[in-house]
Parts: sequence; C-alpha cells; structure tokens
Amino acid sequence: MNIRRRRFLEFGAGAAIATALHGCVSPAGDTTQSGVTSSGSGGADPGKISIGFWPVAAGLPLFLGVERGYFKEAGLDVEAVKFASAQQVAEGIISGRLQGSGNGTASGALGLAEIASPGLFKILASNPSNVDLKLEQFIVAKNSPIQSIADLKGKRVASGPGAQNKVIAEAVLKKNGIEGVEVQQLEIRQHVAALESGQIDAAYTLEPTGTVGEMKGLTRILENGVVSTYILGDSKAPWFGGSATLSTQFIETYPEAAKTYAEAYRRAIADIRTNPDETRQYLVGYTAIEGDLVEKVPLVGYTMYDEFTPQDVEYFQAFFDFMTESGVFAKTVDVAPLIFQPTT
Repeated sequence: MNIRRRRFLEFGAGAAIATALHGCVSPAGDTTQSGVTSSGSGGADPGKISIGFWPVAAGLPLFLGVERGYFKEAGLDVEAVKFASAQQVAEGIISGRLQGSGNGTASGALGLAEIASPGLFKILASNPSNVDLKLEQFIVAKNSPIQSIADLKGKRVASGPGAQNKVIAEAVLKKNGIEGVEVQQLEIRQHVAALESGQIDAAYTLEPTGTVGEMKGLTRILENGVVSTYILGDSKAPWFGGSATLSTQFIETYPEAAKTYAEAYRRAIADIRTNPDETRQYLVGYTAIEGDLVEKVPLVGYTMYDEFTPQDVEYFQAFFDFMTESGVFAKTVDVAPLIFQPTT
C-alpha cells in the first residue's frame, strides 16, 4: 500500500487543545462542524466527515473502512484524523471539528466529554476486551526480575496519557496491594523505549505496544486483561474501554448520512470478524505496527449499537461507575442513553 495515499490527518496536542478551549460557536445556519450546517436536512450531503482516532489496534474498523473505500462506496467523504491521545479526540468532538471517533477512543475520555457537553455523542460500536480479547496489559522489560503486578511495589510505573489510563493503572496496583504509587502519564509510543532504557519499570499500555515490544525482543507482557480481572471482577467480562461515535449534532442534522455511515462501519467490522488475518494489514500506517508484526497483534472484539445485550450494558455501566467512584467523573454517566438509535 502507498502510505501517501492514506486519507488521514495528524493534529498536534496544541491544536486540539486550543480548539477545545476556544470552542466553535457560530450563529444559526453557520458551519459548526466540517460541512455541517444547522439548516441541513436529513437527505442533504454532509460534506467531509472527520473522524478522530487514537493510533491503537482497536481502531481497525475505521482504518479498514477508509482504505477499502466502504465509506466512499456508500457516498460518504470520510477522513480519519490522527491524534496523540483520546482526550484530544474528545476535545475535537466538543469543538465541532470532528463528527465522531473511531474505535479505540477511550470510553472514559468520551464520558468526560459527555459531562462537559451533555448530549454530545452517540456510540455506534464499542470494542470489548478481556483476558482473551487482548487490548490492555502491564508490560516490563524483557529481562526484568518482575514476575507479577504485586512485584511493582516501590517501582516506577507509567500509563498511557489521559485520566482513564492513569486511574485504571492505579486501581489495578491497589487491587494487588500497592498504594501510593505515582503513575506517570507517558505517550504509548514511548513505553517500549522507556522500559528498555530503564526510565520506568513497568507500564500499563494498550496493544499494539505489548506485541511490538515482544517481537522486538525488548519487553514482555506481565498480565493481560487487567481491567476485566481487577475492576470488573471477572477475567472474561467484556471491558468496553473504547468506542466509535458520531456527534449528536451530526446525527440530528444528517440522520440518513448517520445511518449510512453506521452501516459502512458495520461492514468493516463484519470483514474483521470474517477475515481477521486479511484485514490486519490496514493497521500499518495508522499504528506503530509494521512488517511481520502485523500478523502477531491480537484483535479485540467489536459490538455494534444493536448488538449490546443487557449484560453488556451492565458491564459498561460498571466501568463508568468505577470512573465516578474514582473521582474521574464528576457525576454518574448513564451508558444506555448514549447508545446510538437510528431514526426510523
């Protein structure tokens, strides 16, 4: 594949945060989202649809939909916009610069955005992980003497950026009898190098980091599926740690385009379920994965908005309640109303 033809953009932290801080308030009828106007109708052309993503393996449906032309075939002009953190993606939706998020965008960051701007988005699909559907993990240097999370007492521990990653890492440490550890937030792409150099002793990270580090002979996975095991209380429980969304403004302004986008996204997920080995190649260029590593990275599951079971919603709610109890959420966020319901 020619990387130069990839239809994604990359925004730095400064641009995203500045956008969120300054907002994007426009008079009625003016453009408040890229190509979206308040006077638009259900059947109108929404123009360019910008979807933010964080470069983790769970974002595969968005990458696949863009690269295989599923959105284009459906008559939609979709661009995937790369950000350094899930928080920046959420800020982009708040500001109106993005019309939604791809899978892998931290559900906790989206929950914070919902508190800041009630009614902001609807969830099209979430990516559940657990001990078998591997996404999140603690990793250490390959030759580290550390053999379990309980061995991290007094050690230097890092997490990915954002409140969700930090509070999860701290909670898992606490469940293993370790309190008072100051978890350092560090961009995920730096975790392997930081472990190799001895800057940190362990990291709570997300795939593809663990697989990349192992394949390069630099790190090893200490434990997978830690959220399901230590926070949800069941290693097999689905942790809906990331979600694909569309902004409510976009859905209400362009209901037909929203349904069309959701079905194109569903097509990408169906491809991943049916042909996981064939679809892995689309991680290249969007994540840190390249070469033979693409064949080794584990893939998470995907749950479309109309596939959630009552138990799924309960587990999702349990995670959001954990975020409230941990003080990350200022108030309770109900999951059920956030799940997309297409207009009839």
